[in-house]
Amino acid sequence: MRPGDILRSRKGLTIEVTNTDAEGRLILADALALADEEAPDLLFDFATLTGAARVALGPDLPPFYTDDDGLAGEISDAAARVCDPLWRLPLWRPYGAMLESKVADLDNAPSGGFAGSVTAALFLQKFVSAAKAWAHFDIYAWNPKPRAHGPMGGEVQAARAIFEVLEARYRR
Repeated sequence: MRPGDILRSRKGLTIEVTNTDAEGRLILADALALADEEAPDLLFDFATLTGAARVALGPDLPPFYTDDDGLAGEISDAAARVCDPLWRLPLWRPYGAMLESKVADLDNAPSGGFAGSVTAALFLQKFVSAAKAWAHFDIYAWNPKPRAHGPMGGEVQAARAIFEVLEARYRR
């Protein structure tokens, strides 16, 4: 793809490519649209989508986004119980205007550098409509230095908290 390309998503929305480095959200958008077609009770996505999340919260505290306050509470409580830190950030609707394009339904990555993680989450939210609840996790998934809990390198983030949420909801 090249800057200026217009892509049609699985959901049918057209997307103007303004940043070719934001290709991950294009793939994730189609994956979310596919999963959403089944109208699941819960839909979670995890991605190392933006450096903006790491800049805002550092490498140890991944943000998550949902407009479902009940689900947000479940996630926050589970994260605290299992020591898997997560922090809810807002799906701030006014920033949705940053996703507007003059030639397509959406811009894949607004210019200006402001609210990068929020606008990425707002972009993804456009591809989820049938799921009863959805949350996006903008994880870093990397230890920049060795620590007591693990060596430098890849790090699982949010998995323990989400397992706790699922177990609490669906324990039989």
